[in-house]
Amino acid sequence: MLRMLHAHGLDAGPAQRPLLAGALAGVLAAVPALAVLAGFQSLDEPARATSTSVLIAGFAYVGLMLFGGILYGWLFQRAANDPRGGWLFGMAFGFVLWMLGPIPLLQWMPDEPILRGYPAVGLLLAQLLWGLALGLVFPPIHRRLHVSLDRQSGSDTEITGPEAAARTQMIRRLPPSGRPSH
Repeated sequence: MLRMLHAHGLDAGPAQRPLLAGALAGVLAAVPALAVLAGFQSLDEPARATSTSVLIAGFAYVGLMLFGGILYGWLFQRAANDPRGGWLFGMAFGFVLWMLGPIPLLQWMPDEPILRGYPAVGLLLAQLLWGLALGLVFPPIHRRLHVSLDRQSGSDTEITGPEAAARTQMIRRLPPSGRPSH
């Protein structure tokens, strides 16, 4: 299955910049997630456990979600650019990050769980909202960052590649070969 997906262009090309798009989308998606974290007071206990302020914990969350967005762009590449299914990719990815990141770090590794009750639910909801927002904002950001090779060459009138093959007025007729046809 993966061979078929790779053969049909799942991998992003060098001009598509999925990692940069993921980083920007991850930071933008962290804004509504921070509102949920603040509403459920989910940053208070991690800040208290690390002897820092809630603001520092919020910045750490944004930094982690930046790396989560980069991972999202690297993992899904061109598949994340789907405007119809991106929200689903994003929510699933947010849930997986919640399972792999905060749960082991905040619940299993310390002697007793750091987050319980409403703050723990707030963290889950924040990660799901982050994933939803990531899936929704990634496609427009990715399209804006996509570098068109035609625009880089400086000539807008010269069309090459798949665009030229799709335009029927640009197809040249082949000269007769002189061989008899069967």
